[in-house]
Amino acid sequence: MGGTDDSAIEQVDEEALAHVHPNHEKLVRAQLLILAVPIVIGAIIAMIAGGTIGLIAGPLAILIAAFFAWYMPHRRFLARGFAMGTDRLRVVRGLLFRSDTVVPFGRVQHIDVDRGPLERYYGLATLTLHTAGTHNASVALPGLLHEDALAMREEIRAHIKRETL
Repeated sequence: MGGTDDSAIEQVDEEALAHVHPNHEKLVRAQLLILAVPIVIGAIIAMIAGGTIGLIAGPLAILIAAFFAWYMPHRRFLARGFAMGTDRLRVVRGLLFRSDTVVPFGRVQHIDVDRGPLERYYGLATLTLHTAGTHNASVALPGLLHEDALAMREEIRAHIKRETL
């Protein structure tokens, strides 16, 4: 009764976070599948030419690649969240090593909205806040709808402009 329940505090804290767009899970899956292609090709070659070891290692490599390409994007999607306040952006990410970063808008030097080819295909963008300093000088928030990233950039820019006046 006298102590606090850390898991309850963490759960309440996590509920306040918004998740990135669900297309981010599809984007990460597509990126992992692209990375898995050489592994699968190597596994197939090992199965054809590798004898007994190839017959064991080949299918095992294919199963591991399929596991990571299917299961891990969902886990990464669930582990990433953000909360935009009136004067700061909070970004939480990580499966094994959790990172909880708060960026006060007053420290923001400039803001980028980036889109690679796969992000454009899924209608997503990455919002990157660059701050003064060297440690965590830039904080990236991938998986936002492009329109939402642009709106967040303009809202942060307006806050910075008000603060400098």
